[in-house]
Amino acid sequence: MRDDEPRPLPASDDPGRDPGHVPGTARPVASVSGAHRGRARPAAGSGADAPLGGARRGATAAPSAARGTRTSPAGAPGTGTTGGPGGTAPHGASAAWTRRLAVAGLLLAAVNLRPAVTGLGPLMKEVRSGLGMSGAMAGLLTSVPAACFALFGFAAPRLARRRGPGAVVLAGMAAVTAGLALRPFAGGTAAFLAASALALAGIAVANVLMPVIVKRYFPDRVGPVTGLYSMGLSLGTALAAALSVPLTGAMGHGWRLGLGVWAALAAVAVVVWLPLARDRAAAPQPAAPAPAAGRPAAEEPGRITRSRTAWTMAAFFGLQGTSAYVTMGWMPQIFRDSGISADQAGLLLALTMVLGVPLSFVLPPLAARMRSQGPIVLVLAAFQIAGYAGLWAAPAAAPWAWALLLGVANCAFPLVLTMIGMRARTGAGVVRLSAFAQSTGYLLSIPGPILVGALNQASGGWGLPLALMLALAVPQAVCGVLAGRNRHIEDEL
Repeated sequence: MRDDEPRPLPASDDPGRDPGHVPGTARPVASVSGAHRGRARPAAGSGADAPLGGARRGATAAPSAARGTRTSPAGAPGTGTTGGPGGTAPHGASAAWTRRLAVAGLLLAAVNLRPAVTGLGPLMKEVRSGLGMSGAMAGLLTSVPAACFALFGFAAPRLARRRGPGAVVLAGMAAVTAGLALRPFAGGTAAFLAASALALAGIAVANVLMPVIVKRYFPDRVGPVTGLYSMGLSLGTALAAALSVPLTGAMGHGWRLGLGVWAALAAVAVVVWLPLARDRAAAPQPAAPAPAAGRPAAEEPGRITRSRTAWTMAAFFGLQGTSAYVTMGWMPQIFRDSGISADQAGLLLALTMVLGVPLSFVLPPLAARMRSQGPIVLVLAAFQIAGYAGLWAAPAAAPWAWALLLGVANCAFPLVLTMIGMRARTGAGVVRLSAFAQSTGYLLSIPGPILVGALNQASGGWGLPLALMLALAVPQAVCGVLAGRNRHIEDEL
């Protein structure tokens, strides 16, 4: 048999011959580095690195393109990337279909990651009245997303390693569906918070794993696909903000149905993620290439706290999250307290959110082409300061201008997602950085919305809360510039 011909792997593997191999499963192609044994030639058009929406052309896939694909022992069921027959690398049509399904899953998951939050903002006054909720408790409610994202975000990578990221995202979408469906039946503040926490727990795990899914299926298109995902996120955010009040009025049953209707959209995402949940190959492979510093990959887990880039990324994520949740949770109330109607306040929030749709196509690819993302961070900070200054000085004088400025500033979220994908060399590194930056960042963002609500209740106005947000824009810009430097966490561990 020639060296360049495919060779079946033995049915009984010896784990000692391959430290990255899991007994009882197929051996990853990438784990056999510089040797011919077990090497298989993928079919043309196969592999996870094919261009978006099309098959990879060429007779033989490069070794780097074979990362994460698997070949099965002779006679075993297929365990390829898309479950190809006989366990061989999937044919081009199968790989292209899987990637299209992944795009649909990413979009639907993204659309469902914010309605639980932005659908509530325009109806906050009615919810507070119906449940007898104080200002401080309302501030706590706007911080529940950050708390859930921090708590459950830490668990997402471990769950993904055990069950596969697709299965974990599927469970997350099911939790979102259940939480949104139960929230209208809440008879008090505690039950409403519990149902909200269930939905937000599902959002949390999906939030952390979205960059992982992007890196796995589209390693050569991280910027564009992150932009597509961010567009879906902005679209869902804007739809919930714009339609919650009209839907509440049209259905005639108060705020409860206006919030509960978004469970139907989450149920659609569950259906699309069902086949992706079976793709266990999307889990990061333990046999990833060693970092440039020469340390083996086995030493990496648990030591990300040694990376300065990881800490600055977490701080930037947390401060931009504080601004985003204050905007989503409190901006409609600020406008309503200045004399603007509930319908117009919802539309203003929708404008703020929908700006992320076109900017999400432009910003991530632009950031991906830059060695340092610091200049983009500074431009967004300038918009943020201008928007909050306008709300502080005269909210009713030019509400559309303030909403537009803050909408541009909120694009710090797709920017930080892109930066997470660029600050690690491997899929496993992205998993760890995403989990650490998002979970730690959300912990840092918890006090902000609570403090805004407490300051509003104590002072009877919005001057002090908005002064706080203006002050926080400065450290946010500093951390963003530091996180945007051309660094990789593997070099700092």
